[in-house]
Amino acid sequence: MPSRPSKSPGGGLGRYILVRALLIIPTVFILVTLVFVLMRTTGDPITAALGGRLPADQLQERITEAGYDRPLIVQYLEYLGQIFTGDFGTTITDNRPVTEVLLTYGLATLELVFYSLIVAFVIGIPFGMIAAYFRDKGQDAVLRVFAILAYATPVFFAGLLLKLVFAVWLKVLPVAGRASTGPEIQMEVLPNNTGIYTIDAIMTGDPAVLADVLAHAVLPSIALGLLTAGVFLRLVRTNVIGTLSTDYVDAARSRGVSEYRLVRKHAYRPALIPIITVMGLQIALLLGGAVLTETTFEWKGLGFQLAEYLQARDFVAVQGIVALLAVIVALTNFIVDIIAALIDPRVRY
Repeated sequence: MPSRPSKSPGGGLGRYILVRALLIIPTVFILVTLVFVLMRTTGDPITAALGGRLPADQLQERITEAGYDRPLIVQYLEYLGQIFTGDFGTTITDNRPVTEVLLTYGLATLELVFYSLIVAFVIGIPFGMIAAYFRDKGQDAVLRVFAILAYATPVFFAGLLLKLVFAVWLKVLPVAGRASTGPEIQMEVLPNNTGIYTIDAIMTGDPAVLADVLAHAVLPSIALGLLTAGVFLRLVRTNVIGTLSTDYVDAARSRGVSEYRLVRKHAYRPALIPIITVMGLQIALLLGGAVLTETTFEWKGLGFQLAEYLQARDFVAVQGIVALLAVIVALTNFIVDIIAALIDPRVRY
């Protein structure tokens, strides 16, 4: 009787990638639809932003000009068509294309999220391994409490504490902004070709400018990174402990391998797999936390702009920013899923 052909790993990976790629479409569609419906629950965006500030005839004229007096389904279909062409509308308060706002401030938020992930890795992974090494001892208890506090502490409160200690009391780090505007470091020296200040500072060739930009990124990155560091710490601890109880680790232990070497050599890599699998969710968490972090530190990114547009009730701008963040989260989850499938073939099936 002929044997059944074995399942091709490449084919399994290919199907997995295809399925995950196709899932992006309904995910983004549902998120964009929810944002549109929620933004319309308050009425048309013109009245929400300018009601009471314009005469009734001018208000109605602007509503008609923008097409907000048409049936909701027509507006929705038109909005979907605009998104597919990269048109997210025009802001009501400052009459700017939402796409311009996204391009101007989006890279600043991505820069902050990148630094926050570095903080989360630097704190979460080593502390998680230390907690696993000292399982059920004093060090483990302290680190577990730290993980809970890091995750549970509101981002804005952590930011205010960091500003109080390092900017007000110790005066070693700047209190707000992305770069200095005083006589020592002038913003005009940044070519601002990319929108990412770190790259722009490197392009100047001046170490003082780069040091100034990095110093401004320290406190907001720590405030936002602690949110994810607590998650990483607990994940690493749990998975390192689980790996240390496997048969092959017991065999290595019976050969006289030290516990430190077992943690560093045998349990380290398996503990990283769950971190990669939850990375997409953590990106979403960081993007959400960026709103409060950027507002606290006056970091001029999408979160800062989103807070300002919310205060102004400019729901066209809010709708565009949230839609873009939804697309970023969906694409990030897709990339993370592919990386996880490459590292651990069991994920594909």
